[in-house]
Amino acid sequence: MSTPAFFHFDSGCVRFWVEVDGIELGASVSREALHHRYQAHAVDDEPLATYHRHIPELQAAVHRRLALGSRPPVLLREADLRELPSAA
Repeated sequence: MSTPAFFHFDSGCVRFWVEVDGIELGASVSREALHHRYQAHAVDDEPLATYHRHIPELQAAVHRRLALGSRPPVLLREADLRELPSAA
């Protein structure tokens, strides 16, 4: 990725890009969604640091949303970040 992720203070979201078919598509995830999914018991979590620790999972969530018909930029919601049941 040539465009680095960053925390956008005005929206309270981490903005990032995911490569799909050679094209960078915009996405974002709120500080609250990251906190509730990954740092629910923390009081000093940093959204951008949390994003960096979970890039593959967040990118996979964007790909799932796109496969379901979402158009960029994709805003990930808490429901998009819930753990998927493992295949039996």
